[in-house]
Amino acid sequence: MEDLFIALLGFVVELLGETLTDLAFAAIVDVVSRAFRSVGSSAREGDPVASTVVLIAAGAVLGFLSGVIFPHPLVHPSKYHGISLLISPLITGLIMAVVGRGIRRRGRVPVRIESFAYGFSFAFTFALIRILMVR
Repeated sequence: MEDLFIALLGFVVELLGETLTDLAFAAIVDVVSRAFRSVGSSAREGDPVASTVVLIAAGAVLGFLSGVIFPHPLVHPSKYHGISLLISPLITGLIMAVVGRGIRRRGRVPVRIESFAYGFSFAFTFALIRILMVR
């Protein structure tokens, strides 16, 4: 009987922990999204080169912070070292393009990060810094 109670309690604690972790990451993503929107709102019609430099710098800073906070690989290294340097930015760029398309459908103007090229640039820099820091 005690084993059943302990197993049930462990399940509830694990579920609660996952939920709180998801909520924490959702809050972080929301804050970062608002920051990009505020940076992007002034850069919507500005210089695309300046916007690219800002997004690459943001990717480098966040990649560095990620490497400091998580100094070990987040996933088990695969046979093809560095493949995430290509796969992750491609997926991120595609997701950002879909987000930008959805925003355009609603009649709003997307910020620059909500396109494939800028999303890819940000994610590529982020992944590159992580690969250089975490070996």
